[in-house]
This record gives sequence, C-alpha cells and structure tokens, in this order.
Amino acid sequence: MKFLWRSALVFASMATAASVAPAEVSQETDEIVDPLAPTVALPEIDAVLDVGVTGGEDAEPYVAPEPDLPQDLYSKVEHFKGTQTRNAQMECLAGAVYFETRGESLEGQLAVARVIANRAESGRFPDSYCGVVFQRSQFSFVRGGKMPSIKRNSKAWKRAVAIARIVDGEHHESQIPDALFFHARYVNPRWRLTRLGRIDNHIFYR
Repeated sequence: MKFLWRSALVFASMATAASVAPAEVSQETDEIVDPLAPTVALPEIDAVLDVGVTGGEDAEPYVAPEPDLPQDLYSKVEHFKGTQTRNAQMECLAGAVYFETRGESLEGQLAVARVIANRAESGRFPDSYCGVVFQRSQFSFVRGGKMPSIKRNSKAWKRAVAIARIVDGEHHESQIPDALFFHARYVNPRWRLTRLGRIDNHIFYR
C-alpha cells in the first residue's frame, strides 16, 4: 500500500514538472493549447546580453560612450587633455600638432590636425595618421623618419593629446573643415590650389 502511494506521488510530481500551466483554449482559434507541445527554444539570457553588448565573438570590444561634452573647444580640450596617447596612430597625430602648432590657438591646432585626418581619409595620401605625418617631404619637423623628443609633462603636449582625441573622435568641427594642404604664412610656395583661409600662422587650401 505504501508503494502504491509513493508511486502516485512520483507520477503527480512528474506531471507537474512537465508543464507550467494547464491546457488552455485559445481565444482566437478555439483550439486547445497543449502545454506539453514542443516550443521554440529561446537563447539563454547571458547569450542575449553578450550579443547586445559585444556583438559576438568577432565584434570589436565594447567601449563605453563618451559622456556629454561641453560645446566650446576650450572646455573640450580641458576634458581630453593628458600625457598619454591611446596608440601609435594617436601618438603621430598628437606629435604633429605639438611640433607644427605649439603656441598657436586651439582653433589653429584643430585645423592642422584636421588636415592630417582629412588626408588619411582622402584616398590620395597614406591611409593612417602615421603614414601622413611621415610621408616624405611633408612635415619639416620630421628628420630621418623620426620626430624629435617631446616634453610630455608640458601644457603644450597635454593640449596636443586633447586635440588629437577631439579630431579622431570628431568631437568638434574645424573652422576650415575640408583642407588638405597648409603652409606657414611666411613662405610662398605658389600653389595652384583653392585657398580656404588662414588661422594663426598657417594658410589652408583644398
């Protein structure tokens, strides 16, 4: 008798575990919905989160978005300035800003950095910041394929790092956004190019 009672309990527990709700009648089709019928398998919640955040195994690592930035260039430079660049390409861009525009206004520094970025994107020049900066006979501060030493704790370098990050992230538009060429105002190369304007010590062309 005890055996039969235990068997009944086991059978009841199995029936309960096999379904989450009793059979129901669909209000739309009047068909009986069988709770034991096969259903479409859903992915694990961790997998959903993984795809939503990282995009899967082959996607780029997730990078948190930048917080809301101030509108004016000076405040953005204060936000991004520092002594360390994130990689070699950013080092080249910041180095060009440091040597080419040190002591000039932030707008002037931004415009020069924008020219380097424009060249890398144009298809007419090397497709990286370092390729543009170290292209032969383009920047006078490059000697023997190298940059001079940088005073990394100086205000000029910290600002150059900030300008590089702003241009790379497209956080602020330059006053002369489409330039591909520039030269110091005290030289006259007689280029047959469209002059776009002048900021501080440089004249910009398309």
